[in-house]
Amino acid sequence: MYEDKERWNKRHVEKPMRKNVEPIVEKYVDLAHVGTALDIACGTGRNTHFLAEKGFVVDAVDLSDYALSCLKEDEKINKIEVDLDSYTLENNKYDLIVNINYLQRRFFPQIKEALKSGGVVIFETFIVAHGDFDNPANPEYLLRKNELLHAFIGLDIVYYEEKDEINLRGEKIRVASLVAQKRAC
Repeated sequence: MYEDKERWNKRHVEKPMRKNVEPIVEKYVDLAHVGTALDIACGTGRNTHFLAEKGFVVDAVDLSDYALSCLKEDEKINKIEVDLDSYTLENNKYDLIVNINYLQRRFFPQIKEALKSGGVVIFETFIVAHGDFDNPANPEYLLRKNELLHAFIGLDIVYYEEKDEINLRGEKIRVASLVAQKRAC
């Protein structure tokens, strides 16, 4: 865990992420009841800050203590430094779960269970791509075609797409995007 933390701390310093909220989060946040939110692998808080401004009380979880130190001190933001390889989501806790550019497959069923009735998940991360793409090289961090869609069967799928994009560093990437809602009881 220590090596991972140091690697991520260094990455956040040397290759900082953009400051703006992820477009998919901005577009679909209003589907969720304003209440509790979880930002998985929150980094320096671009989505966390946006959610707090929208009125959510946000659990911002990340391994990087450097990234968490960049989050604003705000009563609506709970900074949680954890090893995501062993972290477990609490059942029936969140109105909204955001997972951007991070893949931990064991979270798929946990995310579904962590959502409250009517809760929304917004998930976007890298997918296997062939050719001239700058996605992570390790296949553990890449979704397979339609994997994200299949992982959230049982929720009402609001939006799903697999597409090519250009990131802020000008690199060509391929991502899968999903917005889904847990049926209200």
